[in-house]
Amino acid sequence: MTENKNSFWTFAPVVVLVAIFCCVLWGSASPAIKIAYELFKIDASDTPSRLVLAGARFMLAGVMTIFFGSILAKKPLIPQKDSLKYIVILSLFQTIGQYYFFFMSLANTSGVRGSIINASGNFLAPLFAIFLFKLEKVSAKKLIGCATGFLGIIMFFGGAGALVSGAPMTLKGEGAMLAAAFFYAISGCSIKIFSKHENPVILSGYQFFLGGAVLFIIGLMLGGSLNFYSTGCYLNLIYMGFISAGAYTLWGVLLKYNPVSKVSVLGFVNPIMGVLLSAFFLGEGQEALSVASIVALLLVSAGIIIVNYERSKKWREEKA
Repeated sequence: MTENKNSFWTFAPVVVLVAIFCCVLWGSASPAIKIAYELFKIDASDTPSRLVLAGARFMLAGVMTIFFGSILAKKPLIPQKDSLKYIVILSLFQTIGQYYFFFMSLANTSGVRGSIINASGNFLAPLFAIFLFKLEKVSAKKLIGCATGFLGIIMFFGGAGALVSGAPMTLKGEGAMLAAAFFYAISGCSIKIFSKHENPVILSGYQFFLGGAVLFIIGLMLGGSLNFYSTGCYLNLIYMGFISAGAYTLWGVLLKYNPVSKVSVLGFVNPIMGVLLSAFFLGEGQEALSVASIVALLLVSAGIIIVNYERSKKWREEKA
């Protein structure tokens, strides 16, 4: 719940603008990574170097997250001794598992396709929270919202028949992104459980760094490397680190001062930004503006809104 109803962070325009900014950051991840592959000259088959790049990004993101969080908290953010096990477990799902597949996928599929299928994590998370972790009760609206979102993703890839035949999809491309969404959903439920024992900013920051370090070391051991050919390489890496650090920190601030649903319902902007930014920066406009893409985005966005609508409505009634 909110700590201060009159806080700057509770004003509706601030909530909307900051939430959209976070979604722009998250949405820019797909094009930023694909651009990084070009800047660092990492081939689609060079898995070790992809791991090194991912590791460098998240070690940097971890440092940034703790730094920003410490400024906001006005004290150094240091985890409790008992929280180390939560950080380790969370890093396995949120960084190592999720971004191993995320980086693999974007080396083998378009940014538009990756952004749309990655949105499935928004629907897997509530299903896992309800049926696997028993964190929430079964809700008709949430089930309808999840079904609506998945319908949009399925239609984008040509319907159920296309999914069965596998024609438009590959395991290393769309399949890997679906795996990344699976790990995202698990990590979302995990952080909800672990945040009862530790500051979620501390959990996110330290797990970013730990998971990044593991990916970086594994990549180096497998023969990967990261060569900085231009200033753009440094700027790209810094920006990719800021994507995670900035978005997670600001989103966490919004959740601190506002009801969860008031913030989460704005998550529908995320896949939209992913598709639009991929179209703009990667030249994927034709795919982004196709009928299938537009219909998929509408259904996915509607699904996210429906999943989070119930509590948001209650919040408005309480305000009234």
